[in-house]
Amino acid sequence: MLARILGLILLTTSLGAGAQGYPAKPLRLIVADAAGGAPDQLGRILAQKLSEVLGQQVIVDNRPGAAGALGADIAARAPADGYTLLLTTTSIYAILPGLRKNLPYDPVKDFVPISRIATASNVLVVNVSVSVKSVAELVRLAKDKPGVLNYASAGVGSPAHLAGEMLNLLAGIKLTHIAYKGAAPALLDVIAGSVQMIITSPIAAGAHMNAGRVRALATTGAERNPALPELPTIAEAVPGYEISQSWGIVAPAGTPPPVARRLSDEIVKAMQLPDVKDRVLKTGAVPAGDGAAAFEAFMARERQRLGEVITKSGIVLAD
Repeated sequence: MLARILGLILLTTSLGAGAQGYPAKPLRLIVADAAGGAPDQLGRILAQKLSEVLGQQVIVDNRPGAAGALGADIAARAPADGYTLLLTTTSIYAILPGLRKNLPYDPVKDFVPISRIATASNVLVVNVSVSVKSVAELVRLAKDKPGVLNYASAGVGSPAHLAGEMLNLLAGIKLTHIAYKGAAPALLDVIAGSVQMIITSPIAAGAHMNAGRVRALATTGAERNPALPELPTIAEAVPGYEISQSWGIVAPAGTPPPVARRLSDEIVKAMQLPDVKDRVLKTGAVPAGDGAAAFEAFMARERQRLGEVITKSGIVLAD
């Protein structure tokens, strides 16, 4: 027993010393998305600020592919020493686990939560030829013409796909899903009128909304989007509706707790800095800055909630 206690003391002391000397070299932040997308923009904002406060460069490593599964797999296999982090997304921690049985990573067992950094509600836009100006009118039209109206998404199992199916379930309507290979071509076909609507990022749709190429009806969060305060939420017409994208930082399982705590503390503080908050808001997202425990609980709730949408809608994604 004494030997075990001494061993624990030595381990704790070693971890504490390691945290005090951490970081001793540059960090890698894996972003499972291409350069220029919302995750990449947020990752670079955070990387720059962390580089300043940690005194070591934080290098963004873009690893797009498989809806985020590729980057998550790389991060899960990295050494658990605090020098590799993953910018995790709603798809990585909540959607893909409900869609695929053979994921190359486990969102719970393979990572330790560090902090949620931002969240963003999307926007429901329709082609200007669609004769509705509110969600209530859209629901009435969909009930009058079940299966006739359709909506685009970036692909089966994408956040936009789940957003459309959640609307079907809660509003009691039947919008037809049209899957594309990416959000950009999906939005272009809505603008062209080949598809009636899409639920997408306000960053992607903003210029088209301002130019009158699409009509915005509502946003998808529980509260109005600060960037689009004039737009109601879908929930104001369809009670219970809420689906947003959230981003956070996780590290490989086994990362020393003192190192994880320091990263969490620094990120939470960084997300509250005025310059960081301003830059995040300009991307269309809202800074979060949750600690590790709050982020872990949030991810668990989202997995359960979105998993129910996947199950009830019968969405299937081939492995």
